[in-house]
Amino acid sequence: MTVQAHSWENILLAWAYEALESAVPVDSVAADSGVLQRAYDYCESLTRTHSRTFFLASGLLPFAKRRAARALYAFCRVTDNIVDSSANDLEARAALAAWKQAVISPKLSSDPVVLAWGDTRARFNIPPGYAEQLIDGVARDLTQKRYATFAELAEYSYGVASTVGLMAMHIIGFDSEKALPYAVKLGVALQLTNILRDVAEDYQRGRIYLPLDELDAFGLSERDIAAGTVDDRWRAFMRFQIARNRELYNASLPGVALLNPDGRFAIAAAGELYQAILADIESHGSDVFARRAHVGATGKLRRLPGIWWRSRQFAIV
Repeated sequence: MTVQAHSWENILLAWAYEALESAVPVDSVAADSGVLQRAYDYCESLTRTHSRTFFLASGLLPFAKRRAARALYAFCRVTDNIVDSSANDLEARAALAAWKQAVISPKLSSDPVVLAWGDTRARFNIPPGYAEQLIDGVARDLTQKRYATFAELAEYSYGVASTVGLMAMHIIGFDSEKALPYAVKLGVALQLTNILRDVAEDYQRGRIYLPLDELDAFGLSERDIAAGTVDDRWRAFMRFQIARNRELYNASLPGVALLNPDGRFAIAAAGELYQAILADIESHGSDVFARRAHVGATGKLRRLPGIWWRSRQFAIV
């Protein structure tokens, strides 16, 4: 098989532009500076605990944008946790509905993530439509456990990941709406890396995000996922998936040049450090069942100088 044209992009871009138009001025959160600082500190702690890569990349931003990015991460993390930690789908739906209402009306909440995210949304005029799309995207896990095609998977990836990039784009600042397609592609690329890394973990939760038609094209089935099969069929399948994933990263990273200069290094780092997980998968024979692919702290730090240099080159394209 070869990498196909991105026929799904127009749909995702339509959603991105639709949410962009939902941007309206939002009143600041009515909380004193001490309460807000503690809320942001909580979000920082949550980010450090759950995503070392995001914590490192966001640490490359100026102070105000750095703490806003970590409030964004905390909002996304809590949203995701609601689905994964609820006792059943009915409980998760109720919790998500309550969470959405809290996010829409942060003045009525004492939750530190709601307060920090509400303050961030107001300071950076982040369109509320993106947050609502993210919550709805995460809720999709309650109703859909399998994806027939990559186009379906791309739509899911937009909801849970591209929306994050679009909100981060508002925190960093961008030149024009020309930046939107790049953010959408980067979100899909990041989520696809998650999917390839977490095949075993997702299956244990009853989910297969790999496109079923592509599994079938390589002679694979759900039984092979259940058995943790790593053979020539699986390795060929993973080569195809990784090639498409890299294509998406390569197509998205030039969009760094459309961001404010003080945020280019951070976004380039997030993209390239996550992309490095693909090399780790390859170096272990595409066996994502026996171990969870990752890039260690030393590997991340070793890559930063090169990423910084490349982010500077993007700026003059």
